[in-house]
Amino acid sequence: MSEKNREGKRTARERMLAERAADEAGARRKKKLVVGGVVLAVIAAAVVTGVVVQNQRSKPETPTAAPAGAIGDKNLVIPVGAANAPSVLTVYEDPRCPACGTFERDFAPTIDQLEDAGKIYTNYHIVSFIDRAVQGKGSKYGANALACAQDAGHFRDYHDVLYRNQPDETNDAFGDKATLISLAKQVNGLDTPAFEACVNDNKFGGWVSSVQQDFDKSSYKSTPTVLLNGQPIYPKNGSEEISPANLVKWVDAANQGKQLGTTGSNGQTPAPSSTASESNNPSPKAG
Repeated sequence: MSEKNREGKRTARERMLAERAADEAGARRKKKLVVGGVVLAVIAAAVVTGVVVQNQRSKPETPTAAPAGAIGDKNLVIPVGAANAPSVLTVYEDPRCPACGTFERDFAPTIDQLEDAGKIYTNYHIVSFIDRAVQGKGSKYGANALACAQDAGHFRDYHDVLYRNQPDETNDAFGDKATLISLAKQVNGLDTPAFEACVNDNKFGGWVSSVQQDFDKSSYKSTPTVLLNGQPIYPKNGSEEISPANLVKWVDAANQGKQLGTTGSNGQTPAPSSTASESNNPSPKAG
């Protein structure tokens, strides 16, 4: 065999080996691309699923039911007292909030008297954010029980009972619905099968969530937040510390020359259908 023929065969064999190596390398690359595409598809699916789950978690709830007599935008406010009283007292409270408990135990008798005299129309925003920081459901279930009491026409008395019997913040006693139902025995006319079912079924749970979402959008970040005609008065009104006597003084000064409201036999009048009660006391929005 001539040297030329041998060289030609060697060149052909080398070319064939090179082509085979190229084909094998291409197959390996294709396999990697397929595997990588599957992995990326799985990751993308997981991301989409995570977004969907997160969206489900953060999707605002629209209350399917609000307690009777609730007022304001989306009926998120529970009113007490005469709707035509010359002053509006706005209170943001959480059932588990220890400072709220202290405030209520110190001021509830005075606030009740001011309401009964037609001097103030109290607007309660019952929030429930403490459950986020302290494990449990006492804020939400307590807020729902207050809504149930409002629905039954006994909000004020049950509200006062709840705060007089408030557990420590880290004790989730209000997370036990039986406790909330038992406290209703201290309110004449509230201990009924309807109230018990309302508490057990968490009837106003969506409403409670909406009240909290409204609070989250406001500039207020702590409880209690207390306003008199839209101006903060807790813990101070200007340079003066709040006290029951000072609260009466501030209300009387705000009401000077104005006609007092008229209340019913239970200290309340039917809530107005409009949102005008808080028109002089809007919730500031963050940002």
